Amino acid sequence: MEDCKNYLSRLVIPYKPRLVIVYAGENDLAEGRKPEQVLRSFAAFVNGVRTGLPDVRIAYVSIKPSIAREKLLPQIRAANALIKDYMAGVQNAAYIDVFTPMLDQHGAPRPELFRDDKLHMNAAGYAIWHAAIAPIVK
Repeated sequence: MEDCKNYLSRLVIPYKPRLVIVYAGENDLAEGRKPEQVLRSFAAFVNGVRTGLPDVRIAYVSIKPSIAREKLLPQIRAANALIKDYMAGVQNAAYIDVFTPMLDQHGAPRPELFRDDKLHMNAAGYAIWHAAIAPIVK
């Protein structure tokens, strides 16, 4: 998320999109950043987008749970909650929850959604994302 914020003027603004969909924050947490830091970076990103493109729609895809990063689930939950609350106050914006449907009945990441590395998703994992994101794109 920090990189998205720092490179906003190169990654987003010149292309003048109608919709910006952001998936970021997972690597930030894995590198030791706190949920509050991820939120601050995201808020700065949103402010930067709105400064350059005031009418663009912004959607944030929640940080996914993964088996390889199961120790980070408390921080992932916290970051997702902070960003969801933040997005509720942002006009022309959406929070997309992929976290919840990727959990089993015990609240653990569903193994059948991941490749052998237990971090990256397989087709079944991406199908969940497609179902969550497609309505926002349309």
